[in-house]
Amino acid sequence: MKKKLFSFYRFSTIAAVFVILFLPGCKTIEPSYDRSNFVKGADISWLPQMEAEGYTFYNETGQAEDCFKILKDIGINAIRLRTFVNPFDDPFNGHCSKEETVAMAVRTGKWGMKVMIDFHYSDSWADPGKQRKPKAWEGHDFPTLLNDLYDYTFDVMSALKTAGVTPEWVQTGNEIPDGMVYPEGRTTNWPQLAKLINKGYEAVKTVSPQSIVILHIDQGNNNQRFRRWFDAAEANGVKYDMIGLSYYPYWLDKRSDYTQSIGDLGNNLKDMAKHYGRDVMVVEVGGMDTMEDNTYNMLVAVQKKVMEVPEQKGKGVFYWEPEEARSWSNYQLSAWGNNGKPTKAMTAFSIEK
Repeated sequence: MKKKLFSFYRFSTIAAVFVILFLPGCKTIEPSYDRSNFVKGADISWLPQMEAEGYTFYNETGQAEDCFKILKDIGINAIRLRTFVNPFDDPFNGHCSKEETVAMAVRTGKWGMKVMIDFHYSDSWADPGKQRKPKAWEGHDFPTLLNDLYDYTFDVMSALKTAGVTPEWVQTGNEIPDGMVYPEGRTTNWPQLAKLINKGYEAVKTVSPQSIVILHIDQGNNNQRFRRWFDAAEANGVKYDMIGLSYYPYWLDKRSDYTQSIGDLGNNLKDMAKHYGRDVMVVEVGGMDTMEDNTYNMLVAVQKKVMEVPEQKGKGVFYWEPEEARSWSNYQLSAWGNNGKPTKAMTAFSIEK
């Protein structure tokens, strides 16, 4: 009798699962995402320059307010800060020194936000088009370059620690699909590039073992690009904890039509997390400031794709320089209007579902 009852219960359970999964009109129950831990971030490294030049930020009611407060009220809970080795004495391309980065990180902590540090390993912008070696490192042989990179990373991380800041994340290089610290660190010489990246990783972990080290590639919708790069990184023993992606629909087609690539972004996020066993994060995203609805919809879609990565391996999204109003910088992918207020696009970070 017990055997018959067990068989009946087992059949009933299987039948119930079949009904839930396969009968028309029935829906599967999707696992919920713990949104309290989802990162909604912004890179605002230009803020000290804007403030130094007297730029005034306004909240939605038209009152002058600290940019940090405006962003926090919108829903931003993390700040990304770039750092240059020896910045040029230039009002637009300068700043982002160790001292300024530390000051901004301390300020971030006072607002209760998490910190991401983005090492450019250059005196100015480092990205897919340029990875210029710091002037102070020029003429050094490769062993010395390894020491240069380690010492600089260690120095910045130590300064942050002394100031009471523990970065949640650290990027060892900014958008490095072709490598960094040219010419020695190009992907044409992966063994050398791997050593440079690992020196950065070791310096970060020596000072702050709990900080999550990110490797960052552009064109987040391009799975072939990411597979090729991270396969090579794995083959050369590169050390890292998380995969960071940039996603700028405007730079893909000059039309900001994110609907043509958002599916590929989602698929790449899932593939990176599954294939390499790492968490993933969109560390840079942006859209046209004059297309508020389009950029708003894009940001909602990007957050959704990150949240859809299985096992909650999709950790968050960072907007790159939302506060950098076109009236100040002429940058067209900010999320700030000429009235000094954030555009509608930024309210995408206020959504809880």
